[in-house]
Amino acid sequence: MIRVLIVDDNPVIRRGVAALLDDAADIKLVGEASDGREAIRIASDTDPDVILLDVRMPVMDGVAAAGPLSERARVMMLTYTDDEERVVAAIRAGASGYLVHGQFDADELALRVRQLAGGETVLSPAVVGTVFEALRRAPGSPDEASGPASLTAREGEIMNLIAKGLTNGQIAEQFVLSEKTVKNHVNRIYSKLGASNRAQATALWLGTAPRGLG
Repeated sequence: MIRVLIVDDNPVIRRGVAALLDDAADIKLVGEASDGREAIRIASDTDPDVILLDVRMPVMDGVAAAGPLSERARVMMLTYTDDEERVVAAIRAGASGYLVHGQFDADELALRVRQLAGGETVLSPAVVGTVFEALRRAPGSPDEASGPASLTAREGEIMNLIAKGLTNGQIAEQFVLSEKTVKNHVNRIYSKLGASNRAQATALWLGTAPRGLG
């Protein structure tokens, strides 16, 4: 059972999101919060697997809350905001997903929650280009000497599978490796790309060095 916490300052939106997930037998709503600070408190009490987090909220907004919340659960921004600065800030803060309201139905939302809980990265099509372009231009982004070009052939293969959304376990199975070995590869990839999570690594990999994923 996937335990979900919904965080939005608008109670109508919280109820609407809850209703979209209501028919999913493997998803359980364990709490609601109206701001980031409240979400951190409730998350410590309810132990969610996935947190659906709005961006613009009073007291503590979603970007500020994404960091501490991502230490407890997988965080997906669920918002009307597709502003480049907010999208990139949320991913840098620790969010592993970003969906824009109005671009998914109940079945897709449930699917995205399952994917996130399974370790995949989730990005709305509306923000994919924004993320890639913004991270490519960002000050301090890795150059080719320490970026995508520095990855070994195996690291490149693993990064392609990460970009497809595969978990470490699935990658290990595909290459007949131990999950620990894959994790070590992933950590080296993060270091070379200057990334801190799967979403950022994917954006840097695809945005800086576009290539077919086969």
